[in-house]
Amino acid sequence: MNRLSSLSWQEVRATFQNIWGYEDFRFPQSEIIHTLLARKDALILMPTGGGKSICFQLPALLQTGLTLVISPLVALMENQVQELREKRLPAALLHSELSSLQRRQILQALENQKLRLLYLSPETLLSPPVWERLCKPELNITAIILDEAHCLVQWGDTFRPAYRRLGAVRRALLKTKPIGTKISVAAFTATANPDAQKIIQQVLELQKPEVFRLNPYRSNLNPIVRIAWTPNSRRNQLLKFIKNRPQQSGLVYVRTRHDSEDLAIWLEKLGYQTAAYHAGLGGEERRQIETNWINDKIQFVVCTSAFGMGINKPNVRWVVHFHAPLLLSEYVQEIGRAGRDGEPSDALTLVSEPTGWLDNEDKQRQQFFENKIREQQQTAQQLIKKLPQQGQIEAIAQKFPHSTVALSLLHSNNQLKWLDPFNYIIQLNNPKATTVLNAFSVKTNPQLNATKQMHQYLHTKQCRWNFLLNGFGFNQNVENWHCGHCDNCRI
Repeated sequence: MNRLSSLSWQEVRATFQNIWGYEDFRFPQSEIIHTLLARKDALILMPTGGGKSICFQLPALLQTGLTLVISPLVALMENQVQELREKRLPAALLHSELSSLQRRQILQALENQKLRLLYLSPETLLSPPVWERLCKPELNITAIILDEAHCLVQWGDTFRPAYRRLGAVRRALLKTKPIGTKISVAAFTATANPDAQKIIQQVLELQKPEVFRLNPYRSNLNPIVRIAWTPNSRRNQLLKFIKNRPQQSGLVYVRTRHDSEDLAIWLEKLGYQTAAYHAGLGGEERRQIETNWINDKIQFVVCTSAFGMGINKPNVRWVVHFHAPLLLSEYVQEIGRAGRDGEPSDALTLVSEPTGWLDNEDKQRQQFFENKIREQQQTAQQLIKKLPQQGQIEAIAQKFPHSTVALSLLHSNNQLKWLDPFNYIIQLNNPKATTVLNAFSVKTNPQLNATKQMHQYLHTKQCRWNFLLNGFGFNQNVENWHCGHCDNCRI
């Protein structure tokens, strides 16, 4: 049933104004909300700060039933659920850091159908206690939302193979629900190039999805890349950059937990109000740092990529990548946290000189990442010949360590089908099966190709926004276009 047939658009807009306090929707929020209320599938690409979460939260609150929000990071889930709870809205999250009591209470609320939104990771979604409850016929599920959907492409093949099983979730759930039940699936992200968009649609098994694509260009955001010739030069450039922006709110991104702590200690000794933030901190500690930063009690946070998803602070004037991210999608996500109020903001990235003779840290980080992917692929390649053609993932994982990655890579090569989220069949009748079973092509690995694209961006002489627009498939009529405000355009 189309929910809008019993709910006027005036009521939808009134609920939006009452809960969020905005006068009206921004394009294309109303169109996306229409789509989800009609229980249609969708793929949504909107820039960071574009108001994506409202697009699935509002339909969830307007319908009687549960919306599952699959999210990659605990910090991101905590932020969104905290905001909803402050508005006294029926939302909860499930993750491994919860106490057994908290977990029981949320599962009880789920069983009693007291929730409209349940946030959880792909791994938690597919855990037996949660899955068993979701499959109960009386539990009404209206939608499955994949937030930060680019993570499926970045991590699904190797780092978090549970992402590759998500396409079977709707199929399996519908078998447990009354005939005629409709569950929509929607994927939201700020960064997905055309290839990534295809992968997201295929893996999630989206059915005739409505596609909403917004250009990621931000005229107030100034990308800058500078060479740091030595480790000492890198620190001095950071220090000079921050000194020139007194009292301005910002973020400093690093690659590792150790780097965040080490750099934060150094900056604190120099008199700056800051804090180290990474996934190794407890939930309360992370929340306190976020609150202090949002309320301007600390000027900036020295953080890993665990920080920032879902946090809305309009007056961030700058973002520094002390270490360049490995992927262009990560980069665009992270610089997009600056200038959400529309005011001019700078995004500085520091990179080692290309040869690596004076400072080889960047090269080492890149090499470590590439070696890890290759090792995982080689392990998977050896395993594939041992795996049964059909099986149940938990039993296979116990017998063959690392087999979840092997199964995920087979799925990405169209050699495996998930019968449901837990049972697979390897499709040996595919003409390409022999080739794929013998070897995976490291050269065509999307993650490795993505790291090359990031390297090209850092060392390009062309307009940086032009490069980014082309990289994300917005290349119509922009071939000779220049933004006029990146470092290359200003030369």
